Amino acid sequence: MKATKPKIYGLILAGGYSRRMGRDKALLEFNGKPQVEYLYELLQTYCEKVFLSKRIDQAAYKNFACINDKDEFTNRGPLGGILSAMKEHPGTGWLVIACDLPYITKETIQTLLTLRDPLKTATAFISTQDSLPEPLCAIWEGHAYGPILQLFNEGAHCPRKILIKSNPQLLKQNNPHWLDNINTPREYEQLKNS
Repeated sequence: MKATKPKIYGLILAGGYSRRMGRDKALLEFNGKPQVEYLYELLQTYCEKVFLSKRIDQAAYKNFACINDKDEFTNRGPLGGILSAMKEHPGTGWLVIACDLPYITKETIQTLLTLRDPLKTATAFISTQDSLPEPLCAIWEGHAYGPILQLFNEGAHCPRKILIKSNPQLLKQNNPHWLDNINTPREYEQLKNS
């Protein structure tokens, strides 16, 4: 019997400090508009609701619903954002995308949704860089909040390590560049000039 797929919300991870870039990566233009706007519009096509994940001390992004990191998850990086969203909307599946992935397309999202296994902790792509699960372009299932929180409380604060220790549905990327990210001004300029 095939499992019913629970509702899904979108979460754009925009709470990083962008130290290497020197400015907010969510506001860089990759697809003819600020990346946060591009991803927000893309996820609205597939998700009941879409939120930006941000730090409590971070200025709000205009025109976007936001979820601030909860106190217990402050300064815990992307996993803090994911756990904060799961806590705010219990039982909901989360389509999580980092704001610095300029090659995300409709096909990327459709692949995740089509091959989603709601009985697993998450559905994630295998990185073409190191063959490990990529947690920042993935669907995290709401039912996994308890086990993920337990691992978090035991000291696992890296979302990739959480996936390695759990039971994710792993997918091959149709395009080996889907998950390439941009972290520095030089990488950004190379992308713009390519």
